[in-house]
Amino acid sequence: MSTERNPQRRRFLKTLGLGTVAAGAAAGIGQVPLVQAETTAQDAARDETPRGYRETAHIRAYYATLRD
Repeated sequence: MSTERNPQRRRFLKTLGLGTVAAGAAAGIGQVPLVQAETTAQDAARDETPRGYRETAHIRAYYATLRD
């Protein structure tokens, strides 16, 4: 083994540790509690619209072509 010190390796490990701490802090700060998350009137109206399958006129016309 070499007895020489490698400052590049030490700098890399320091940067790696600081990057991990910074990412953790950013994740903790970026969270919004549910109390602060408010819905707008537009969001509420969007939730009340029916979703899913709706048989409209053009779909009925397509079904008619399949029967013939």
